[in-house]
Amino acid sequence: MTTETLDGYDARILAELQADARISMAELGRRVHLSPPAVTERVRKLEAAGVITGYRATVNLAALGFGIRAMVRVGRADYARMVKLVQHTPEVINAYNVTGEDSWILEIAVIDVAHLDAVVSKFCIVTETSTAIILNAVREHQPMLPARREDVKPPTRKVENA
Repeated sequence: MTTETLDGYDARILAELQADARISMAELGRRVHLSPPAVTERVRKLEAAGVITGYRATVNLAALGFGIRAMVRVGRADYARMVKLVQHTPEVINAYNVTGEDSWILEIAVIDVAHLDAVVSKFCIVTETSTAIILNAVREHQPMLPARREDVKPPTRKVENA
């Protein structure tokens, strides 16, 4: 299954499931105008094709006692050592190996500033770090639809007369 084979029903199914993964197949069918068996079969095919890779609960980290979220940029470091450190640091929510000046960008959740210092210090031992505390999340968990090349608009450029 490729983005070219996904149709409007599949896109609507994906949008609905990203908004509420606990929706029943009957309700999902009503929302996308398909019968429950038809929508169930489409969801099964999206799962089998690897388009839908899982379902999860989104939790309020502050309600769990994590008062601070931060992004930690980590400089060049041995890949295997970083992977092991990330895997052994439960405060790391997301870890991305990236291109550019830094090798890693980590999203962490901690209780307070002392906890932040303890977690960041683990990575400072490996290489240089830069930490930014998240003040407000303007967008998270944005539902994504299938990518289509024709939807990409090139930037408009103003041509000046010389």
